[in-house]
Amino acid sequence: MSISSEQSIGNGQLRRALGVRDIVLINIAAVLGVRWLSTAAQMGPSSLALWLLAVLVFFVPCSLAVMELSSRQPGEGGIYLWSKSAFGEFHGFIAGWAYWVNNVFYFPSLLMFLAGAFLFIGGERWIDLGDNAFYNIAFSLVLIWIVIGVNIIGVERGKWIASMGAFAAIAVFVVLIITGIWAWATHGSATNFSAAELVPDVGGFTTLTFFATMTFAFAGMELAPAMAGEMRDPKRTIPRAIVISGLMIAFIYVVGTSLVMVAVPAGQVNVITGIPQAFAAIGERISLPWLGALGGLLLVMSSTGGLGAWVTGVARIPYVIGIDRYLPSAIGKTHPRYGTPHVSLITQGIVVSLIILSVSAGTTIQEAYIILLDLSIILYFIPFLYMFAALPILRRRAAGNNEGVTLVPLGNAGPWIIGGLGFAATMLSVILAFIPPAGTSNPTLFVTKVAVSTFLFIGIGLGFYLRGRRA
Repeated sequence: MSISSEQSIGNGQLRRALGVRDIVLINIAAVLGVRWLSTAAQMGPSSLALWLLAVLVFFVPCSLAVMELSSRQPGEGGIYLWSKSAFGEFHGFIAGWAYWVNNVFYFPSLLMFLAGAFLFIGGERWIDLGDNAFYNIAFSLVLIWIVIGVNIIGVERGKWIASMGAFAAIAVFVVLIITGIWAWATHGSATNFSAAELVPDVGGFTTLTFFATMTFAFAGMELAPAMAGEMRDPKRTIPRAIVISGLMIAFIYVVGTSLVMVAVPAGQVNVITGIPQAFAAIGERISLPWLGALGGLLLVMSSTGGLGAWVTGVARIPYVIGIDRYLPSAIGKTHPRYGTPHVSLITQGIVVSLIILSVSAGTTIQEAYIILLDLSIILYFIPFLYMFAALPILRRRAAGNNEGVTLVPLGNAGPWIIGGLGFAATMLSVILAFIPPAGTSNPTLFVTKVAVSTFLFIGIGLGFYLRGRRA
């Protein structure tokens, strides 16, 4: 069953409450992960060149593909709907299932990150809790259910979590600019930005693994179209919001990473708490001791906004698949009072909670975080392979039907060039995510966990699909 933006979905009518400003803020909250500034800063000054490369080979192709596909098919479900239209029911299901499942791994990794960042608000008194499994689990469970509860009450309320996150992310960047330049002018840079340091070792394994993470940091523009049935005029809203938010996101990533390295030597940046660490270092230099706590607070707010944006958008994927009866039909229900996919949201919360409880067993918090991140990259990029492959197919089909939506440039060759470039960058990122990072305590166990979890969850999805086909 095809879902259009005008249709009533499930057992109720979705409410059109989102405009251009809302989608810009959702895009910023979903894509702009302030934590990626510290991840990139670990690589040193060469990360700035890698950010620009990721913009060219992934972010621009992804944004162009999303603009054209969402304008051509602005229905609730987004990437699931496009994959299904191009390749049929089975491939649409795999794309939608992988897109949803990746996020049930992404949410725990983000929640663990939030638990660590939150401790900086309390300063030295709280920091020792960072390796406490009970604290990390309790914090994560409480926060995920607060966000889900707000989203059940209504998209009008849920969107404010994403908006808060977008404003907080921008505030992090503004404070970094002001205080970072101040510290640089008075005490110099903690990192050497020589021309030689800016050139990445493109043949190095470490460089390639960082690049995979940086492409993942740019992913998320496809999220908002999953809520097209809740937008006012999605064919105009989505392209405008992508252009505005895309320029802001790319600029903040490049300049923000530079300022983190100004504050903290590249080799000393912590992968989880790098932003409050940078704020604290700047605060020591310019005699503002409370700056570290402010950095922790803004980081928690921005990342909570990102969590809210993804919880809101991703719940629409199993919701629409539930309509098509491949998942239990209850997932396709809307709340009789609030008009939200409440069953899908609750199911999402239960699965995330179980993963949070299980993933911490037998590993450190930091290794658990990296395993979850790699699982997210692999499963998340499977739908992107479908999306980039669908772009030229749906363009060619539209040309045969005399449809006029051609937002990807370069004529008829454009979709093949843009789709091919994005497909290659995505495939490289998937392959690299299977390889354990340097310093992993048990590389074999690391790879086993990632591989087994990937195939297990894809297999579970296939089981649902076959059951739905038989029914």
